[in-house]
Amino acid sequence: MSFHSMWAELLPVGRSSASGGYRRYAWTGADADCRAWFRQQAEARGLAYEVDRNGNQWAWLGDPAEGDAVVTGSHLDSVPDGGAFDGPLGVVSAFAALDELRGRGARLTRPLGIVNFGDEEGARFGLACVGSRLTAGALTVEQAHRLTDGDGITLPQAMEAAGYDPDAIGPDFERLGRIGAFVELHVEQGRALDLSGDRIGIASAIWPHGRWRFDFRGEANHAGTTRLADRRDPMLSYAETVLAARREAELAGAVATFGKIGVEPNGVNAIPSLVRGWLDSRAADQATLDTVVTGIEKAAREYAAAHGVDLGVERESFTPVVEFDHALRDELARILGTDTELRVPVLGTGAGHDAGILSGRVPTAMLFVRNPTGVSHSPAEYAAEDDCVAGVSALADVLEGLACT
Repeated sequence: MSFHSMWAELLPVGRSSASGGYRRYAWTGADADCRAWFRQQAEARGLAYEVDRNGNQWAWLGDPAEGDAVVTGSHLDSVPDGGAFDGPLGVVSAFAALDELRGRGARLTRPLGIVNFGDEEGARFGLACVGSRLTAGALTVEQAHRLTDGDGITLPQAMEAAGYDPDAIGPDFERLGRIGAFVELHVEQGRALDLSGDRIGIASAIWPHGRWRFDFRGEANHAGTTRLADRRDPMLSYAETVLAARREAELAGAVATFGKIGVEPNGVNAIPSLVRGWLDSRAADQATLDTVVTGIEKAAREYAAAHGVDLGVERESFTPVVEFDHALRDELARILGTDTELRVPVLGTGAGHDAGILSGRVPTAMLFVRNPTGVSHSPAEYAAEDDCVAGVSALADVLEGLACT
């Protein structure tokens, strides 16, 4: 099956007719359909299919027990109303690259695996890369069991409802010990390649990034009868903090975003008692990120005090800077550099990935495919078909260079 036909087959799954975006959330019906598609692709190619203890899907050519395996893949879930390419491009390209290798008559000397990591985006339970974090021991079983979605359903309950055993989750170091290299192909989430005129790039590092929850607690009251001077309105403190985040990020050359908000009692004619906002911030280095987040929190506390509002700040997740394996990165550059017409720049990224989570235990690398608009996590996310095909060929070259030597 060609890249085009696989892409067309997967495209409608989990797509919202209202927004045009995707709602492929972990352990839901759309997720089950994506997982069924993955299994079908694996079995159609005669690959050994398995699901690990954390719900990640694997397809193998060769015996992974032999060790030193080369693995590629990504994820199939999405952010709320996300785009078609983030995650799925890496999985579809993995199967297409295997097809290309077989078409070339390449002979593997190392086991080759394709993986679909579960719940990478964290759209349902609020924590990104759950499947790879559990596998790598970066998320404890106790922490995972405490994760809940917006309806109060816990991760174990959701897994059990989807037919998986939540009591089995946990670190899987034996599995990771069989992997000699993991290469994740991903659409670029930015415009660096478009600006440089290159189709394919190699990742150097993932910026340190985290998520912080800001709870502004005031006093609910009547919107029509309460004097402005008598109000303890947490919305004012929150709004001023959003603007402060933009200022701090601009000054530091970083990024900071309040992209999610919860309001209680959430009535048009009621002053809120609680405004809860989630901050996502990222920077090229740890010191810069610390400066930005500290500055935002300092400003938030000053605004809260001025309005008689209480403030609580909690860091919900954090990932330090990830330097991808230099030797593997250089090997990718060497393999792809054999084609003198293909320039492959090395660039950093502010987006987190499963490859970043695995990097502490497995040599990892990433390939990026050009994104002409730079838009991601949106229905407008896009990559040209010829660039996607170039990505498949580049991935095939890399897999051949790593697994067929």
